[in-house]
Amino acid sequence: MTNVLTELVDALTRGAVNVVDLTQPLGPATPVIGLPPIFAASPGVTIDVISRYDERGPAWYWNTLRLGEHTGTHFDAPIHWVTGRDLPGNACDTIPVRRFVGPACVIDVTADVAANADFLLTTGRIEAWEREHGPIPSGAWVLLRTGWSRRTDAAAFLNVAADGPHSPGFDVRASRLLAHDRDVLGVGVETIGTDAGQAASFDPPFPNHTVMHGAGKFGLASLCHLDQLPATGAIVIAAPLKIVQGSGSPVRVIALAPS
Repeated sequence: MTNVLTELVDALTRGAVNVVDLTQPLGPATPVIGLPPIFAASPGVTIDVISRYDERGPAWYWNTLRLGEHTGTHFDAPIHWVTGRDLPGNACDTIPVRRFVGPACVIDVTADVAANADFLLTTGRIEAWEREHGPIPSGAWVLLRTGWSRRTDAAAFLNVAADGPHSPGFDVRASRLLAHDRDVLGVGVETIGTDAGQAASFDPPFPNHTVMHGAGKFGLASLCHLDQLPATGAIVIAAPLKIVQGSGSPVRVIALAPS
């Protein structure tokens, strides 16, 4: 019997499977989510040289990094949100590694977001997608393709107005459908977080975080290159750093997609 992993290696070698990088570069220019001043803020990225082939280390180069766990393309663990704080296996070091890998379901709402930056994915839109592409399987990553990653200017990416940030996200009923009825691994977005920019004013506030993490599900934020994935048929691998009691982690998200 042919080994499925041997077949995969052969497909990669022949170019029948593409490896797609869904990760934004991480550095001092990486945008960081803003919170009201009454809350503690996440720092931006700083990179300080320890040595670079010099008197501090003549044959090696390395750096000291300082950043928040939820910076750049990152993974949200259930313990990140109060609704998931008491769940078993809820932190980056205790989540079973099998749960970092799953099929991708890509829902394209790029045109909707171009017309309305505050667009919310609804249950009706999910069900329409399923009528075209089939049911979302248990254990899938649901990726919301919005075109937001094309906003390379930090101000446009954060899109903050006088009444706060404006960016797309999920209606609370859509989050419940995905977390409970479809039993997904989690959701992924191109925006800075998995909730809409105006989600602080929703009922409940930040509904996607509240629902997803309360159900033991995950989030991926600041993804890119979702336009290189089919609606179905790709596999996503998103493994955070094994930070002890980590609430999240910058992550290199890759997808295996048919060429």
